[in-house]
Amino acid sequence: MKFPARHWSSSLIRTPLFTKHAPPINTATSSTRIATRSATLHSSPPSHRKISTRKPTISLRRALHLTLSPSQRQTIYALATPPGKAGVAVIRVSGPAVPDVYAKIVRKVGGKTKDPETANLPKPRVMERAEIVDPDTDEILDDGLVVYFAAPKSFTTEHVLELHTHSGRAIISSILHSLSRITGCRPADPGEFTRRAFESGRLDLTQVEGLKDLIDAETSVQRKLALRAAGGAIRKKYDDLRERIIYCLAMVEAIIDFGEGEEIEDGVWEKAQAKVSELQSEIRGHLHDGRRGEILRNGIRLAIFGPPNAGKSSLLNFLAQREAAIVTPLPGTTRDVLEISLDIGGMPVIVADTAGLRMTSDLVESIGIERARAAVASADISLCVLSLPDVLSGSVPSSVKELITPDTLLLLNKTDLVDGQQPETTNHSSALSTSEHQWRASVNTGTGMKSFLGDFVQVLRDRFDISGGGEDREPLITQARHRIHLENALQYLDAFMEMGPENVVFAAEELRYATQEVGKVSGAIGVEDILDTVFKEFCIGK
Repeated sequence: MKFPARHWSSSLIRTPLFTKHAPPINTATSSTRIATRSATLHSSPPSHRKISTRKPTISLRRALHLTLSPSQRQTIYALATPPGKAGVAVIRVSGPAVPDVYAKIVRKVGGKTKDPETANLPKPRVMERAEIVDPDTDEILDDGLVVYFAAPKSFTTEHVLELHTHSGRAIISSILHSLSRITGCRPADPGEFTRRAFESGRLDLTQVEGLKDLIDAETSVQRKLALRAAGGAIRKKYDDLRERIIYCLAMVEAIIDFGEGEEIEDGVWEKAQAKVSELQSEIRGHLHDGRRGEILRNGIRLAIFGPPNAGKSSLLNFLAQREAAIVTPLPGTTRDVLEISLDIGGMPVIVADTAGLRMTSDLVESIGIERARAAVASADISLCVLSLPDVLSGSVPSSVKELITPDTLLLLNKTDLVDGQQPETTNHSSALSTSEHQWRASVNTGTGMKSFLGDFVQVLRDRFDISGGGEDREPLITQARHRIHLENALQYLDAFMEMGPENVVFAAEELRYATQEVGKVSGAIGVEDILDTVFKEFCIGK
């Protein structure tokens, strides 16, 4: 007969009765684990008596008043809205113990708490007003709304319960504490709700990343890019690439199994190579996209540079519509790189105001100038601000001229200080004439600034925007890891093209590796090494 749980004693748990015949128990292990081992004791000789090592069930742990192991606490809960004082807070619960949670802490207004054994869950996807109560004392914690999502028609594909309460610190704290006392419940890890959605097949990795970007989006362009990824558009493109590589692999495998001739048609190898060549061109096109997807996701880095007192800091304040930088008539006021994030024309732009470029013996200013050069070199787009009087007199420093390229935007400031008719073109320097985009304006008086800002936004849209250009303008690569996997896949495709039909077995292996690399982008192939990195960036309740 099995030894009943109620007959266990601490002495029996820690020291086996039949030390000569029973296997030794490691006393260094947790007493909780030892306590859960069931023993079979009867009147047979000691040699037949043994201790079972079966894992304890949840019901046995409850009977022994033991703490459930993490693997047995499968129901997770967390605050899904930002903490702080607000009108509404949402607490999300997901897992098999949702019916028990609903029965213990939810009751209709003026009603009684439900018996977990007989309680009926509410109609799925229908809000109902209810009181949130303490599971032990029945004290009313808040009066709010609850909504139930039945498995598998929920975000995690599990039973999900959402408690919509008032967002007060004391209310949220008391409800979370009440949930912690319900058997089988535990606080969620960062991103665990989304990870469960991924593991159940509700989302792939590109959708998970798109969801995270959608939460973090600060501009309309970022929102569109993230919404496209979260909706599965990027996943479909990667799946198409992978399926086409698999098709090529199938043709090559057919040659290995049957050989060209009687069993299969001639020209299979050439057909596979032609398909792979198309894939090479397509992947190269995605890799040579100017990093538009990553730039829009992280923000366009704009560096404002020029000589001292040209109006760089004034331009930064104009763009920010506030006094973000100190402006004085003294040269060298800005001595470091000042960065602010702005929404310009719906696009995320990280604007960097830099130190004025000139020869100086001041150690601190010299460091600032070197940082300015580095900022220009690493920027996605640069804007040179010059004083128009200095340009007309030919006194632009050589340290500034050498940084101007055909892609550099040029703003000739201080037009209000020039008397008479301004020249239509600037031919005072070959370096300045190479710039394709030049404007004349006065940041101080506002003259010409409206035209400059409109043209500047158009330049940004032409270079980086994804709207209005169809699928050809939509970047496929939005994360650094996407680029790495596509680069690896392209290397394997290049290796395949270098092989002849006499190396068909090795060629098939190259295609198989290319398939795996593309599959890793969406999570179709083993990606355990990157899952933690992807999900740890989420907030707790997502």
